[in-house]
Amino acid sequence: MIDRQDVLAKLLDAAAAAAKVVMRVYAESDLGVELKAPGDPVTRADKEANALLLEMLTRDFPGVPIVAEESDPATFEGFGSAPYGLFVDPVDGTRDFIAKTGEFAVMIGFVEAGVATVGVVDCPALGEVYGAAQGSGAFLITKGGRTPIHVSDATDLAACRCAVSRFHRSKSVDAKLAALGVKELVPTGSAGIKGVRIASGALDIYAHPSRGLVKLWDTCAPEAIVRAAGGIYTDASGRPFDYRGPVAQNEGTLAANRTLHAEALRRFATVPEVT
Repeated sequence: MIDRQDVLAKLLDAAAAAAKVVMRVYAESDLGVELKAPGDPVTRADKEANALLLEMLTRDFPGVPIVAEESDPATFEGFGSAPYGLFVDPVDGTRDFIAKTGEFAVMIGFVEAGVATVGVVDCPALGEVYGAAQGSGAFLITKGGRTPIHVSDATDLAACRCAVSRFHRSKSVDAKLAALGVKELVPTGSAGIKGVRIASGALDIYAHPSRGLVKLWDTCAPEAIVRAAGGIYTDASGRPFDYRGPVAQNEGTLAANRTLHAEALRRFATVPEVT
């Protein structure tokens, strides 16, 4: 049986090493920005951190497929049939990295039989590292030490603060967000940071009710942390993410405690799609 605490320790070490690479590039004037596709930037930090993570994770997890954003898909072909898997986003929130908002993260998630069980979200510009292993709870590491975290116990959406995308918005997304009737929408960078804000109770709900593609490296680590912190993390229609594939899944994201999650799904269902 897999030792999840050993997995977590290795993921924390790998993320910390990659975070140093990311911050070195972040301090430079030339970030090496390129476009993989329209509206989809990549930087030198993404590439260098990806390479380092592949090196460390291949050493620590021999034979386990590594589904990484900046890797050639041929390197993880057939990952869904493996008993274990790793999902890597070397710089989650590349647009925020370029804009120097500080809201970006190194993310590594571990799955067993298609389910996210261990996750690390390292936010180097914020000085925060979040981790979790199924069965052991979730925690925040800062200079002050390791602190257990748990999702908000809020039950009334009208009193809640909701993490939303800063860059990926549409008329349909905004219509569904309006239907939530929350106290405040809080634009936040990085899917991982949105997730850990929910896991820690700093925000009450994370909603991105979009039909745009979501990649599994965006969801794996934060899902493991939110679930270990007592929350629910699914797509915006309530379906669990399937880490056996495909890599691209397209119904957005919804994370919160059980009560808020259920009520958000009910309200989303009342809103017609807007084009």
